[in-house]
Amino acid sequence: MRTLAAGQVLGGIAFGATVSLGALLASKLSGEESLSGLATASVTLGAALCAIPLARLAARHGRRRALTLGNAFALTGIALVITAAQLELFALFLVGVVLIGAGNAGNLQSRFAATDLAVSERRGRDLGTVVWATTVGGVAGPLLLTPGESVGQLLGMPPLTGAYAFSILAQIAALALYLIALRPDPLLTAQRLDREGAARASHIVEADRPLTARYAIFAVAGSHVVMASVMAMTPIHLAHLEPDHVTLIVGVTIALHVFGMYGLSPLFGMLADRTGRIATILIGQGLLAASLVIAAILPGSPWAVLVALFLLGAGWSAATVAGAALLTESSRTAVRPRRQGISDTVMTGSAAVGAVLAGIVLGAIGYGGLALVALVIVVVVTALAPYAARR
Repeated sequence: MRTLAAGQVLGGIAFGATVSLGALLASKLSGEESLSGLATASVTLGAALCAIPLARLAARHGRRRALTLGNAFALTGIALVITAAQLELFALFLVGVVLIGAGNAGNLQSRFAATDLAVSERRGRDLGTVVWATTVGGVAGPLLLTPGESVGQLLGMPPLTGAYAFSILAQIAALALYLIALRPDPLLTAQRLDREGAARASHIVEADRPLTARYAIFAVAGSHVVMASVMAMTPIHLAHLEPDHVTLIVGVTIALHVFGMYGLSPLFGMLADRTGRIATILIGQGLLAASLVIAAILPGSPWAVLVALFLLGAGWSAATVAGAALLTESSRTAVRPRRQGISDTVMTGSAAVGAVLAGIVLGAIGYGGLALVALVIVVVVTALAPYAARR
């Protein structure tokens, strides 16, 4: 658990830096502000394309190899981004960002690796702890931008790429950490226990419930679409509400939103262990619904939007942590990595589509209307919950 959490921190630094710098570099290299969104889209594309292949690799050769390959993808992507900035090649930049996204797909597997050998009574807590570690990397990446530029100047790196010097060191450290410290491999050990019939003796209870697994995939993806769509449009909405203080209000709102997403994940993990996975997913839907109702009723109040974004992050956290735990324990060891890969692919792919459609909805019916449209997904996830409880 300590190894996975530390690796999540290190691996998240490159992703945090890319999210912060990607749009700026895309705009600079393409010469068009309208193309700046391709950076975020490319990260998402990379994660969606590589989630299933990395899961298959983990199923055959273990988590350690899949996680280190993800780090290798990210390192290659960072090198390409720096080279593209030096040569001013926009297409090469996009390829590099796709590879960084592929590395993030490996990083996402850490939360599933935390459940491979977890006993049922601690599965949610262990998963939530690793998700919480994402907070450190996600916050550290953006905070390294200013010192990174000073380091970049000393090293002769292109403008806006200095923070990637820290990212390279972090990715190398994460790769070495997984290779050296992630022993025994949690998934290979779980597979061996399953073959020997010793899993239940180790209190690692599992069953194969495909309908429940499908609901878990849908609940995680639906909650992620709601969160990503509304969050992506919030800075644009706030820029119209507070044009004179846009950086301050957006910074505070997104920071509180990220805290809701990751800072509370251990709490929701413990809640999932005590009250049940489906019950915690429904608590997450309740928090998402409260967020969307506030955004729909009071879209003109920056303070209401701030509260709504915090609840949006908290609802996502509850649904994601409980949904991932539910998917794990409703899938036999033999099919678990494949279903986990499908879950990550559906989650990231649908969020990319949702973010694009959210811009269209925002332009057509406004921020409050976007919240009401997103509320439909929450209602569907809630309505289907009884089917997941069937044995």
